Amino acid sequence: MTAAGLWTIALALAYTAWLVLGGRIVTRRRETGRGGFFVGGRSFGPWTVAFCITGLFSGSSYIAIVELSYRTGVSAIWYGVAETVQVLLIALLLVKPLRERLVVTVTGIIGDRFGRAAKAVGSVITGLTFPMYSVATTIAFASALSVVTDLSLPLSVAVTAVVLLGFLSSGGMRSVGFSQTMNVVMIGLMFLVGLWALLAEPGLAGPGGLAAFAAERPEMFDPVNAGTSLIVAWFGTFIINVPLAQAAFQMSMSARTPADGQRGLLRAAVLGAPLLVLGVLVGVAAAIVTPGGALPLVSIAEYVTGTVPPWAAGVFFVGLWACALGWAGPCQFSGATSLGRDLGSALHPGATEAQLVRYTRVALVGLTVVMVAFALLRTEESAWWNVMAWTLRNGATLAPVLAAFAWPLATRSAALAAMLAGFGTGLAWYAASGFHPTAFLLGLHPVWLGMAVNLLAMTAVTLARSEWRLAAPGRRRQRGVTALAGAGVLVALAAVVWPWLTANGMTGLLLGAVALCLFSAAVLLTEGTGTRRAAGGAREDAGAVEPSSAAPSPGTAASAPPAA
Repeated sequence: MTAAGLWTIALALAYTAWLVLGGRIVTRRRETGRGGFFVGGRSFGPWTVAFCITGLFSGSSYIAIVELSYRTGVSAIWYGVAETVQVLLIALLLVKPLRERLVVTVTGIIGDRFGRAAKAVGSVITGLTFPMYSVATTIAFASALSVVTDLSLPLSVAVTAVVLLGFLSSGGMRSVGFSQTMNVVMIGLMFLVGLWALLAEPGLAGPGGLAAFAAERPEMFDPVNAGTSLIVAWFGTFIINVPLAQAAFQMSMSARTPADGQRGLLRAAVLGAPLLVLGVLVGVAAAIVTPGGALPLVSIAEYVTGTVPPWAAGVFFVGLWACALGWAGPCQFSGATSLGRDLGSALHPGATEAQLVRYTRVALVGLTVVMVAFALLRTEESAWWNVMAWTLRNGATLAPVLAAFAWPLATRSAALAAMLAGFGTGLAWYAASGFHPTAFLLGLHPVWLGMAVNLLAMTAVTLARSEWRLAAPGRRRQRGVTALAGAGVLVALAAVVWPWLTANGMTGLLLGAVALCLFSAAVLLTEGTGTRRAAGGAREDAGAVEPSSAAPSPGTAASAPPAA
């Protein structure tokens, strides 16, 4: 083990002890009020929310950007910009309406609108996909850690999973708030070490500096070197994920007021900007000093250890671990909330708050085992787990969430059909693609196909099983016609430029856009008549939910969201 490795292990052990013990000290007081475990008693100030979101998104973005920039140069910054746009949209569009309905999770939104069966299905899918996100980021960090230590990748993931369990199970969201604040402090120290390494070697000027590299390799400073189609896909992915960003919802809903939650998200966007820029510069610097590496994060680790003293390299690597924890911790907790709290309330509608907390703690243990098992199954490809998680979760939950907000006509049967159809289609297409993380059947990304089928199934089943009529003439109807025309234009455009779309991997994005236009047209062009068809020809109130789910579980939406 290298000297940098010894420093990394020592600092990581000290940092881990502080996360676990410090978190228990902070959360020693008994949680009071409803939802204390799940939303920290809604006591977070704007800075705590800002640290939570910064650790969640900026930490994960830093790992992604520093790896991407090693290969594609400064164009990797668009990944961070796209994720920042997601944060801003959540702040501006969703925080206040979600807080008014006391929302905690996406699966809670689905369950309160479409009943216990939909909540149960959504909870299982969401709960089991969040460890996939955790594994993906942890593997990326562990690949760099393996350069300076003797820890194997599976062991690194297992240690991370156990650490997460140690501080999450004690205080719930309060523990998340404490750990995210500490992670941001550690990430800040990493920022300083990264800046030190950058200025030391290769430096900004001089024969081997960034300026000379720009003249030698101008493509690395091309703002679209990563590929226009890939950059568009980043923006499309993050924007479509706005209504599904459950971990971010849970953090912002823990604020004292909606305004505090909104301010926290906006501050997080500002805090994360310097980190994203540094990620690009460190990745490019590593490409100069340690070029040609097959694994960018390994090359970056070699660059840092060869540039700064061992103790500083240790600080840098613990900062990378804080980035991984900043993403994996909230993912594990949010997944356990869906699996324990939401699934528990779906199966046991009369469960008390204490019982739901107990279910969630059990789910945390279960997801720790799942995370380790995932790492053992497939450790070498972090991108594979991201694709799988995006495909399964987004393919199942996008349409039900949009319908819960915007379409009172939508039915429970449509929600279940959409979830199962989108989930199954995305998984089947990924399997048909050989589960390859980048090469897909017909060039069609499974996440876009799953979401398209999800939207179309929700639309078709709702229209087939509901009593509806065409919306009255007016602005809403005009917008519906525009959405329908937009779908037609996109289809016509696809017929003309299909070879270009296929060559640039844009077919899935266009298919998703067409499905979203058709869904929007159905929402805008239809209105209910007050009844809907049920099995056997009987009628029931439009938009009704099962009696057992009519009363919301603790902390979820108090009523179905109104039409947009």
